[in-house]
Amino acid sequence: MTAPNPTPRGEEQVYFQAAKENRLTYQTCDTCGSTVFYLRAVCPICGSETLRLRDSAGVGKVYSYTVQHRAGHPYFADRTPMTLVLVDLDEGFRLLADLTDADDVTIGMRVEAVFKELDDFTVPHFRRVRESK
Repeated sequence: MTAPNPTPRGEEQVYFQAAKENRLTYQTCDTCGSTVFYLRAVCPICGSETLRLRDSAGVGKVYSYTVQHRAGHPYFADRTPMTLVLVDLDEGFRLLADLTDADDVTIGMRVEAVFKELDDFTVPHFRRVRESK
C-alpha cells in the first residue's frame, strides 16, 4: 500500500522540496516582522508580498497532543496508535506532526524535528530532544 501523497502547488512545492533536504522552512515578513507558517505568497498580517524564507532549527516544545487509535487511511493501519503533537517551534510558529518516541509525552516537553520518507515525500516528525553528554 502506498502513502496518501499530496499534490503540492505553489508554496507547498517549496516546503516539500526543503523537507526532502531535511530542512523545516517558514517565512518572516520584511514589512511587519511577523513569523508566517504555512508558506504563503502574501503576509496574513499586513498583506505584504515581501516574505523571506527561513530554515527552522526544528526545536520546540509540545503545546498539546492526542493519541490516534484509528487510522485515517489504510496506509497507517499498522502505525496506530499514533501520537500527534502540536509543537510550538522556537522561531514562533506551530506545527502538527507525529511523535516518533511517544512514551510518556507531556505538555512542555522539548522535541526536535526528524525527517522521514513516505514513499515519494519527505515529511517532518518529532522526537524528544536528545540530552547532550
